[in-house]
Amino acid sequence: MNEGEKKVVDKMIAIYCRANHKPALELCEECIVLKNYAMKRLENCPFGEDKPTCGSCPVHCYKSDMRLKIKEVMRFAGPRMLLRHPIDAVRHFYKEYRRSRLASVNEKSFRK
Repeated sequence: MNEGEKKVVDKMIAIYCRANHKPALELCEECIVLKNYAMKRLENCPFGEDKPTCGSCPVHCYKSDMRLKIKEVMRFAGPRMLLRHPIDAVRHFYKEYRRSRLASVNEKSFRK
């Protein structure tokens, strides 16, 4: 479930960790904990495969400290994803664009 989302989060955490914590080969302990937490949250997401991107999700499933940490990671790694993993980044942004377009179309049709 949410395999594409998991892949993007995994890559974002790796980009952040390598740039800020400079581990030898794998992720540092702090980033491993964050990654495991994020994967668990994605597994238990009530939206399933129709999950919106975290920035537009109406449900905040992260604890406040983890939410701040993942937000920091995403703000740092998001722009860098375009250079390191452009296909994944474009898919992620397209998914958000498509969801926002669908929401605006539904809102307009609801008003009529």
